[in-house]
Amino acid sequence: MKTIFVENPWLKATRIGVLLVVHSAILFAPPISASADVVDSRPNIIMVFIDDMGWADFSCFGNEEAKTVQIDQLANEGIAFEQFYVNSPICSPSRVALSTGQYPQKWRINSYLNNRKSNEQRGIADWLDVKAPMLARSLQQSGYATGHFGKWHMGGQRNIHEAPLITEYGFDESITNFEGLGARVLPLKYSPGDKRPVQHNLGSDTLGHGPVIWHDRAYVTEKFTEAALAFARCAESQDQPFYLNLWPDDVHTPMHPPLQKWGDGANRTLYLAVLETMDRQLGVIFDYVRSNRKLRGNTVILVCSDNGPEVGFGSAAPLRGHKATLYEGGIRSSLVVWAPGLMPATAHGSRNRESVFSAIDLVPSLLSITGTAVPTGVQFDGEDLSATLLGKSQKARAAPLFFRRPPDRKNFRHYSSLPDLAVRSGPWKFYCGYEGDHPELYNLVDDVVEQNPVTSQNPSVVTELTKQLLTWHAALPPDNGPALGKLQR
Repeated sequence: MKTIFVENPWLKATRIGVLLVVHSAILFAPPISASADVVDSRPNIIMVFIDDMGWADFSCFGNEEAKTVQIDQLANEGIAFEQFYVNSPICSPSRVALSTGQYPQKWRINSYLNNRKSNEQRGIADWLDVKAPMLARSLQQSGYATGHFGKWHMGGQRNIHEAPLITEYGFDESITNFEGLGARVLPLKYSPGDKRPVQHNLGSDTLGHGPVIWHDRAYVTEKFTEAALAFARCAESQDQPFYLNLWPDDVHTPMHPPLQKWGDGANRTLYLAVLETMDRQLGVIFDYVRSNRKLRGNTVILVCSDNGPEVGFGSAAPLRGHKATLYEGGIRSSLVVWAPGLMPATAHGSRNRESVFSAIDLVPSLLSITGTAVPTGVQFDGEDLSATLLGKSQKARAAPLFFRRPPDRKNFRHYSSLPDLAVRSGPWKFYCGYEGDHPELYNLVDDVVEQNPVTSQNPSVVTELTKQLLTWHAALPPDNGPALGKLQR
């Protein structure tokens, strides 16, 4: 294992390219399956999955305290979706859903992956099974160059050293943080008054499996973006379509913006500073694609969050709830899709307020957009909504969306006795316990803030949604949710 310690990580010289020196394989060997005499014109895909950002934190979604200039520009040329959901209110299962097109509970990933003992106590797998139907693997097998740059958190964290490498899931190259294996960028934390940096790694630097770079926490996203950009350039030079994940671990706590942006040091101040910094750092690859005639006409960029915000940091206003809750603020994410060369002109700069769909729907939709076959024997929980993503339809998902709380989150922060299960079906959002107890029904068309339950007024709806929800729940592998819930009540 090779570890590099950057003595003064905020110096400009160290912010430019340290990662690319260490992991030079990405500058790199040519992507697989490239052919000099064949041009593959299928669309490129860039998936940006932000960590713990609220529904209302992009300025194009109402944030008046910070400006997300780069994301706003994507929205101004693409589509902003207001009724998009992720499939869990917490990180690891949300990432599994986005990667597989299936409910993450099917793979026994129901909450964040922790150390071995904690995973066992909660009935959670230590890593995602490599047999899962990965979007990246399908694209790789069809000729795409595939890369993952940023947070992984689907195996290989804390004391889990034998998890599969990210490249075993269908990626040609990867660079991650402390919640994955392979080449990693780990954070040096600085704050005003510090004389020396503090390494913050939770043990990942001892797990092996690749080089480690220590870098100023405020500029880690910059490193991931630089590597992603190098990968995209390499694929483009080979006339090979590419799919890349760019998954920053901003704006997850702890918040460490550049020193000059600490301000009063309040949680919200730090959060907004990290948000704006991340937006600017991501903009490097957005600008490259927008300014490249070939890429601009044939690339899809998707940007969303893995779950709702931490209490006291991000904002999901006016939605109820935060990270780890099944309320709207915990699972509804702002989604921006940019693909001006593939969208009708009428879709540019538009807002879709009608189409209800989720992260599991992105997998079959992107397979359709790229002309990639669904793997034999695979049945997605997601639906093909490619026309909706590209602004050619307002079609919503036909099937209901089901949710199960993380087993360790019966209580969270200032919330007590959180609902165990939830379903979104048409205008309805319904909650209940594992046994169908404590039913709560809301009409989101009339009451998006979920303040006025209409449970007693709609008994037939409650009966039907209870039946559907409990049937879905019973078909999943069990976790320790009921036991943990009883302990926490």
